[in-house]
Amino acid sequence: MTHLLLDYGLVLLFLLVAIESAGIPLPGETALITAAVLAHDHYGIEWVIVVAAAAAIVGDNIGYWLGRLGGRKLLERFALTRRYSERALPPAERFFKRHGGKTVFFGRFVAFLRITSAWLAGISRMNWWQFFAWNALGGIIWATGTALLAYWAGKAAADGVQRYGLYAVVVLVVLGVIALIGLRLWRKRMETV
Repeated sequence: MTHLLLDYGLVLLFLLVAIESAGIPLPGETALITAAVLAHDHYGIEWVIVVAAAAAIVGDNIGYWLGRLGGRKLLERFALTRRYSERALPPAERFFKRHGGKTVFFGRFVAFLRITSAWLAGISRMNWWQFFAWNALGGIIWATGTALLAYWAGKAAADGVQRYGLYAVVVLVVLGVIALIGLRLWRKRMETV
């Protein structure tokens, strides 16, 4: 299994990030972090960044066009969603006219919005060129920042374990738990803003 992961890791990274970006909840960010940690010995961090950024851009564009071409039809197909969409779509369209670029850009960094913002932009008929520019910028910055952070953290962890042994493992686990709690609190705060 490890051999397959190492041989096809970048392909798997592309698929997971692209499918997640298109609107299906998969662990795309987890795949990016894993690939970045493995990049030190196996892939090269620059390839991880390029693959993840390309996947984010491609996946979001697929989600945008699915929302643009079929999102309204899907919402209007059922009575319950039709009534909701009749009330929700006009304000959503106004929101995306005024704040669409920011929403697409920052949506890349928030778990729920990473999955839905492209669809919402398409359904709301956001201008595609504007969507593409903000999406590409967000995807590139997200892939670069997340990958480099994971790469450096993985390298520091490996160096610490090699130098300090079991003590380093304990310290790293504690720091990892603290970082995860902090990240969850930050994301929860971002979702309520």
